[in-house]
Parts: sequence; structure tokens; C-alpha cells
Amino acid sequence: MRITVGKATLLKELGIVQGVVEKKNTIPILSNLLLEAHQGTISIKGTDLDVSIATICDAEVREEGAVCIQAKKLFEIVKALPEAEIELKCDAQSQVSIVCERSRFKLLGLARDNFPEVQDFKGEWVSLPAYLLRIFIARTLFAVTQEESRYALNGAKFELSGDMVRMVATDGHRLSFIERRGQIVGGATVDSIIPKKTLAELAKLCAETEETVEFGKDENHLFFKVGKRLLVSRTLSGQFPNYELVLPKNNKNKVVFDSGQLASAVRRVALMADERSHAVKFEIGRDQVVITSQSADVGEAGETLPVEYGGEAISIGFNAQYLQDFFSVIQGGEVAFEFKDGNSQVQIRPLVSEEYDFRYIVMPMRL
Repeated sequence: MRITVGKATLLKELGIVQGVVEKKNTIPILSNLLLEAHQGTISIKGTDLDVSIATICDAEVREEGAVCIQAKKLFEIVKALPEAEIELKCDAQSQVSIVCERSRFKLLGLARDNFPEVQDFKGEWVSLPAYLLRIFIARTLFAVTQEESRYALNGAKFELSGDMVRMVATDGHRLSFIERRGQIVGGATVDSIIPKKTLAELAKLCAETEETVEFGKDENHLFFKVGKRLLVSRTLSGQFPNYELVLPKNNKNKVVFDSGQLASAVRRVALMADERSHAVKFEIGRDQVVITSQSADVGEAGETLPVEYGGEAISIGFNAQYLQDFFSVIQGGEVAFEFKDGNSQVQIRPLVSEEYDFRYIVMPMRL
């Protein structure tokens, strides 16, 4: 193999594939990228067996071939090189030489034989707007569980029909739900759990484009084609909880806040919250809400916000981090806290959102 490629072109694609490569893997080949030179392009593939990315970049191919190269080291080398053309050669023993102006490197590569095959999709693709996936992932990814043992919760449930797209994520303590209705796609119907790592990599790919994402699904894999890049993921098996039962239906009390004002107040009060529980207390009374926190080792904090509320007085506790996660993904404006009492789940939602039905359900804490 012998190719010449621009540094900026190669570096961008290497950066895209880096995210799926396992840094600490018991299978050595998985810490490598597969580079294949063929007819004016070089294809780059990386995988951890669960998530794979394949991409291509234009190159002057003088001699076709393929080699596996240690992903992190190749990325570091290309990043450090001057802004110029890079010549990359591989001999019959899979030894790779990299030359750029006055810089020279030699890397020990591996034959492509042991590199896992990246799945290809043979079915019919469905087009989805990249901006829609970007928004959906941003508003659900933070609620995916951190506990790997809760297998079915290690991703977001993705539902698609002709006039509805929906994504739901939960960790058992809070649930994030977003839906958009309207004629978005054709007659395709999808009901899958997209793994957390796949969501994170898909969000990066969607950030690169304002066009459409081609989506496909077979029995065991999900496929996302974003321009010249292909993201392939195994589906998560297991039963996702019946989230419809969690969505409140009789939360008769409502308090409306300015999201920026409330986010700032929670952030300040949380400075004195217990470091393990992150607990803050909301005391909702006539025309005001008092937010407090205390830690036996540090002290206490409190802040009062004026609101329009004439219902019964309610005291309720929250994990401050859960609230801050919500505020980090909304675009300002007013938010409504809807609740039944101090012991039932609270629904939080932006008041102005014609396009999306975005709801965030949080279980209260016992204080």
C-alpha cells in the first residue's frame, strides 16, 4: 500500500473513528484501525464489536492495499505533523512508514486478516433529519443509566412510525421523554433500544451536518449513514420498562418558573448540598418557593423565588444534579413543575415547545 493524503482530511476522519476504539481491550486488534486504499480513496474502519464506524477520505492511491494500525498512536502522529501532504507506505511485513515534509515515522502494523468484519446493510434506508436526532439525543442521553448491570436501560428506546418519532431514556430515578409528530418519514416502523455509546457517537456525526441521516435496521444491528460515514451498532436486547405507566396523568398542581432564574438558584443552593445525595428541598407555598440545602459537615443554603401559586403547601426533595441536567439541555424560557403531592413523581416541561413534546419525570427524594 502506498498513498498520499492531506493532513487535515485524514485527521478529521481519524478523529471521527477514535470514539469507538477501545482504549483498554483484551483483544489487541480492536485497538487498531483498518486502513484500505482503493481507487482514489482510503477507507478507515474502527470497532469494539458492539459499535463500528466506517468512513472514507480522498487520497492519491499509488498502490492499493490494507493494513491495521494502532489507532491512538496514528491519531497522535497525524495530529502532530505539519500542515502538508502525508505519504503513507506499507510493506509486505505490515510495517508502515509515514513521511510528512521532514518528519518520518515507522509503525508496526498488523495484517487485516484478524480485523472484524463491519456489517453492511442490504435493506431499505429511512431518511431522518440530522437536527431532529441531534435534539432527541441531547434531551435523553443524560438520563440513560450508569449501571451496566441494568442492561435494557443502557440505551434509549427509539420509536418511529409514519407520523411520530419518539425517544425515551431512564435510569429508574428519572425519565426523559421527547416526541415529535407530523409527517416526518414514510411508512417505516421502528421500535429499538439504541445503546448509550451509539447515541454519543451518532450525536457527533449529526453535529457535522444539517442534512439527513439514513437509518436502517436488521435483526441484530442498527445502521446510521451520515454522508460518507457509516455507524453500525448492535441492538440492545431485553425489555425496556413500560414508560407509559410512569408519565403522570393527574398532577393537578403546577408552578411556573423562569428556567434561567430557577437554574441559577438550584446551582447556588446545591453548593451546600450533601455530596452523596445532592439533595435540595423545595417548599412550595402561596406565591413563593423556598429552595434549601444542608450538609452536616459544611453548612446550609437557601433561596426564595416569587411564583404564582395558590394551591396547598407542599414540601418535596430533589437530586439537584437531576434538575441541572434538565436545565443544561433546554433553551431558556419558562418551565412548568407539575405535581400531585410531595411523594409522587414530578413532571417538568418547557412551556413553549410547539415542535416537540418534551417531558422530564423525576422521582422525589425522602428528606
